[in-house]
Amino acid sequence: MDELQFLSKKIDYRKTDGKVIGKHQGAHYFTIGQSKGLGIGGHKESCFIIHRDMQNNLLFVGEGKNFPGLFRKALKIENAEVHWVREDLRLKNGESMKVKARIRYRQPLENATLYQFEDGFFIEFENPQSAIAEGQFAAWYLGDELLGSGVIS
Repeated sequence: MDELQFLSKKIDYRKTDGKVIGKHQGAHYFTIGQSKGLGIGGHKESCFIIHRDMQNNLLFVGEGKNFPGLFRKALKIENAEVHWVREDLRLKNGESMKVKARIRYRQPLENATLYQFEDGFFIEFENPQSAIAEGQFAAWYLGDELLGSGVIS
């Protein structure tokens, strides 16, 4: 479980990690992975939001769609936020299940493994996923059948 905690933890960027490249009207207006409407230019590749510090109204961006800070291999969902459509397949503490999962509407299904622990529910993807954002939904399937979903924490 420690490895899943590590893989699902978002990077905690700080103001000292970069340089100021622009101003904005509020971090709450932007989403993780957003590249349009940032109002910053002069870069070889598009910039993407990689982190939002709502408390200090700061946005952190990375250049290019392959910027490492955009990707994570796992995510966590608090147990209270896990919703099963197929209750008969609900995982018990310590169990895992191979599934297909997605974190965006119309995103192709990706190979993943679900893990249920007392501390939370984890989805580990076979391949790192771009712009996993808290507050968005993850959904998991067996074949084309939706098994459940939950709010990413």
